[in-house]
Formats: sequence, structure tokens, C-alpha cells
Amino acid sequence: MSESPPAPSDAKKQLRRVMGFWDVLLFTIGAVLGPRWIAAAARNGQSSITLWILAAALFFVPTAYVVVELSTRFPEEGGLYVWTKMAFGDFHGFVAGWTYWIYTVFYFPGLLLASAAMTSYVGGAGNAWLAENRTFLLVGSLVMLFIAVYLNIIGLHIGKWLQNAGGVGTYVPLMMIVGVALVLGWRHGSVTHFTVAAMIPHWDWDTVNFWPQLAFAFTGLELVSVMSEEVRDPQRVFSRAIFASGGLIALMYIAGTIAVLMILPSESVDTKSGVFQAMTQGSTALRMASAGVIAALLVTVGNLGGVGSTVAGVARIPFIVGIDRYLPEAFGKIHPKWKTPYISILVQAVISGVILLLAQISDSMRGAYQILVDAATILYFIPFLYMYAAAIKLYALPDRQENKSAVLIPGGRVGVILASGFGLLVVAIGIVLSFIPPGDTTSKILFETKLVAGTVLSVMLGLILYYRGAREKSAQHSS
Repeated sequence: MSESPPAPSDAKKQLRRVMGFWDVLLFTIGAVLGPRWIAAAARNGQSSITLWILAAALFFVPTAYVVVELSTRFPEEGGLYVWTKMAFGDFHGFVAGWTYWIYTVFYFPGLLLASAAMTSYVGGAGNAWLAENRTFLLVGSLVMLFIAVYLNIIGLHIGKWLQNAGGVGTYVPLMMIVGVALVLGWRHGSVTHFTVAAMIPHWDWDTVNFWPQLAFAFTGLELVSVMSEEVRDPQRVFSRAIFASGGLIALMYIAGTIAVLMILPSESVDTKSGVFQAMTQGSTALRMASAGVIAALLVTVGNLGGVGSTVAGVARIPFIVGIDRYLPEAFGKIHPKWKTPYISILVQAVISGVILLLAQISDSMRGAYQILVDAATILYFIPFLYMYAAAIKLYALPDRQENKSAVLIPGGRVGVILASGFGLLVVAIGIVLSFIPPGDTTSKILFETKLVAGTVLSVMLGLILYYRGAREKSAQHSS
């Protein structure tokens, strides 16, 4: 007789603690640092340098403190979902968890399109035209999604190497482009004339729409905490790895943007693949064309690792919600051989693939890409509102003083309110500004209609599933 599958309540016990300090550090770099955000910043011009610094000081640093405190006080699988549920109850926990998961169906297509565009530079400058070819971008995106999903289904002990390679493959090419820009600038001067006046932000429509993207570029530090019960000694590892990766990420966003602007004028930067557009042009000018190809190869791995990190982390949310029975029970199942939440990963991948195809119903690839980015930003920032509010609400619990392993936000209650308050303010503004289309959008009404419809329908679908699950739980308890 075959052995019966374990009960959902026992599913978490099968998870394997396979991640250490370097795994978490590289996972976080791969999940947060994105060359496409550097390209978007360079396209926005010199003022992005100032905006990066402001976003780091007002959003990234406070968020790092909030994430480290909550993840070391409550190192449980589910991270943000668990923190919100503890602070505000099951309903709000579900809303936070659902929007945190469903954002990926918009985020993945945007990330995949940008990743496929950058991959076109592997063949050198002669193949750069593929970065705007719909067929190449679609096929490349689907292949990357399949690889990331497959490796994470067969096990985090395998999938983590993709994430590790992603962290290295993201950071090293950006170091290369900084080096190329410095050499090129020393020999021939910078294409962009940097001035203090030009670095002061001018709040036109493009800048207004760009600000939420810039804040979004700094998110992801919380992702690995969703996998707390798959990390060895999470309380010790999280604080060291999150702060270390945060410093490296902020530094590279600023340095990378300056490097691209030293090589290309802002108006010619492609918002998806501008980093490797610059790398190809710079390395060709230095007669080092092979450096551009190597960088493109590395970043292909980096982007694939970024997809893998998000697949691995976010898929744990519906897994835990499935165990809680607010999503269909199948979400809470563990693969009998590979011990991964495979149903959650597969559903996530299928919906992302469908959204990727639907997003092509647009007047341009840039328009499709921008709608995906803005929809992902809005949905993703909703659970962040809950996370900051939860940090304030959970301050009063006695564990904050009793838990000697927790790494706390300095300054007591005032420190918690300031860190969470800055996060709440930036995220709330980001949600509002995301509904404003870029200045060159051909049909602003169509842009906003798609954005509002996608956001509202995504949240409504979650609420339908929640009330269905709540009724079933109530019926089980009363029977």
C-alpha cells in the first residue's frame, strides 16, 4: 500500500533549511538589484542621481530596519503575511499576502521582457535590434520563466544556486560597466556634462511617473524572510545579510546610473536594456567588444536568478495561505519528492505567462512594459502599507524586549514610528503616482483603463477566494 500524503498542517515540517549567509546575501542582491531600473534612471536624466539618494535615505534604509526587526522577531515561513496576520487578523493578513503574490503575475512579464531584451546583446551590437522584436522577447521570456520554475520545483537546494548565480551575474556586469565608463571618461570625456543644476529633479510627468519605479527598485529586502524556515539560523543570518546587501545595492544603483550617463545621452537610453546598450557602445569604443558580450551573458544569468528568487520567495505566500485554508487546499501541498510548494509555483507561472501574452495588446512594447511595471508597483505596495503598520502595531508586544536574538530598530517607539512612517509615506505616494501615465503615452485613457481594471480585478479575485475559504472553514468548525 502506498504511503498517504501528509496532512497540510504537517507540510511546513518537510521544508529543508538549506540557505546560509551567502545564499541570503546573493538571493537578496538578485531579488532587488535590477539593471533595468538603472536604465530607467538613466533615461530620466541626471536628476535620477539625486532621486536615488533621496529614495535610499527616506525609503530603503528605513525599510531595511523594519524588515530586519520583523524577520528576527518572527522568523516564520510566510514573512509579511504572518506579520500582518499577527497585527491585524486573518482578513488583513490575507489581503497583504494575496496582493504580495498576485503582483508577480504583472511583475514577471515586465522582468522577463527586460531580461530577454538584455539577452539580445549576447550576440554583440549586430543583434541589438532583437531588443525590440516582439517574437524574440516573447519566446525568450517564456524560456526564462520555464527554467526558473523548473529549478525551484525540483528543490531549493538546487534552485538556490540559480539565485546565487543571479546575485553574482547581476552585480559583476554592473561593476564592469562602471569600469568601462571610468576608462572611457578618462580617455575621451563623459558624454553627459554633469552639473548640480541638472541633478535637481524637475517634476514633469515623466519624473512623476518614474518616482514609484525608483522606490519599487529598492524593494525586495523582505522577500527572503518569506522563506524563514528554510534558512539556517535565520535571526543571525538575516540582519547581517540584509544590511550588507542593502549597502551594495544602493551603491550600485547610483554608480551604475552615472556610468550609463557617461556613455550615452539620457534621451537615447532604452528603458529595458539601456545598461547593455551602454556597455556595448562603451566596450566597442574601447575595442573591447568581447567585454560587452561577457557582461550580457552574465546579466542573462543574473536576470534568470532574479526571476528564480521571486518565484522561490513569493510562492511561499499562497503555500502558507493554503495551509490556513483561505486558498484552495492544493496550494498548501508539498511535492512528495522534492519538498517544495509546487502547486503554488505552477499556478504563478501559468498566470504570468497569460498576462505576458495579454500585455502585448498595446500600441508599443514600451507601452506594454510600462503598464506591467505600474500594475506590479501598485499591487506590491499594498502589502508594504501593511508591513509598516504592523511594525508599529507589534511594537507593544512583550517579545520585543524578551527576544535577545532580535535585531531592533534603534530609538525605541520613536524610531519605529519614524522608520515605518517614512515607508508608509513613500509607498502611499508611489501608489497614487503610478496611476499617472508617462508623458509620451499615446492614449492616456487606455493606459489608465488597463491599469485600473487590472488592479481592481486582481484584488476582487482575491476577496472572492478569501470569503470562499472563510465559509468552508466556518462550515468545518460548526460540523
